[in-house]
Amino acid sequence: MTSMVEHAERFLGPVQRGWSTDPDGGSMPFQIVEYEHGSDPESVAYSTLGLSRAGLVSPTSGREIRQELLMVLRRSVPADVALSLLWQVGLTVLESGEALLRGHVVGPAGRLAPETDLTALYVTTPVYFPDELAWFAGADGDVAVAWLVPIGTEEAQLVLERGWDRFEDLVEEQDPDLVDLQRPSMRLAP
Repeated sequence: MTSMVEHAERFLGPVQRGWSTDPDGGSMPFQIVEYEHGSDPESVAYSTLGLSRAGLVSPTSGREIRQELLMVLRRSVPADVALSLLWQVGLTVLESGEALLRGHVVGPAGRLAPETDLTALYVTTPVYFPDELAWFAGADGDVAVAWLVPIGTEEAQLVLERGWDRFEDLVEEQDPDLVDLQRPSMRLAP
């Protein structure tokens, strides 16, 4: 049977390196790995690995969900940015016991990195990749891959006030570069 690593490597290329300790050198309850590819030649993908061992609860249905978190950023962004964000969000998910579902917003909580004005993370399916990446049928059950997309404060507010479907309609209409931390926020229509 295929492992989660083998599944992800089919779409993201071989794992290049991984981290299993937190910034203080302590052991983490999951790993973070960097893959060879991102969504295009100028990007790179990072994901949690082992977060799916925890059965999380869907806040809407109460069903158990196993999930891994994915980030895709420009190659020019230091790996520490992705590591910090995945580590913080992964720990928050484990502490809350609740899965992140499509349309959830994490933040806003200040700039995601020094070189960006983006302040929050939007949770969705990894639409920049083949549909098969989003679900993995593992020996311990299905695993959902949740893509964390950096967004601005106004974009986060739009999701909260008008819904994730309106936000995703704007993404489709305006086609912003969702892996660019220096991108401007989308134009938000009333």
